[in-house]
Amino acid sequence: MKNALAASHLDMRAFARSSDQMDGCDPLARYGRIALECQGRGLDSMVVWSARGEIRADQLGQEQFWLHLHADATAPLTCQRCLEVVNIRLLVDRSFRFVADEEAARAQDDEAQEDLLVLAGDFNLQELVEDELVLELPFIARHDVCPVQAPHAAVDADFDASASGRPNPFAALAQLKAGDDRSKK
Repeated sequence: MKNALAASHLDMRAFARSSDQMDGCDPLARYGRIALECQGRGLDSMVVWSARGEIRADQLGQEQFWLHLHADATAPLTCQRCLEVVNIRLLVDRSFRFVADEEAARAQDDEAQEDLLVLAGDFNLQELVEDELVLELPFIARHDVCPVQAPHAAVDADFDASASGRPNPFAALAQLKAGDDRSKK
């Protein structure tokens, strides 16, 4: 429990200065926004994460506080093709550099290749884990190949054949336009 308390109230300066590492393994249910996307499924599956702090010097020799985050989880989502469960792996492997305030973050954001966060004395690492996992959720969850036919999908060979035998409405428009061009001459 000490690890969970420390992860939700982390002193980033001390964590980075000591090059400390913190690991966790939490049930998916603990991350409310992801649990909501899972619609109550798989909430006992685990989110495995680790974080490592470090100090790096910039070009002027000034110390910079860094955090490297790794998180791995599997979210049972609903496939939008077949409406069955599809297990989506959410993998985060990202580094963050901390800056003094929001103004510094905005000023440096365009040129920074790393993600920037504001340095706070009471940093919530678990919120960052959840934020980053949410960013890994797919816009549309789906299987590469659905294991079952979607229950609402229509299977009608005559429909496909009749659609191919119909005249193209744009071809008729092209003929009208061609006729209109000839009458102008």
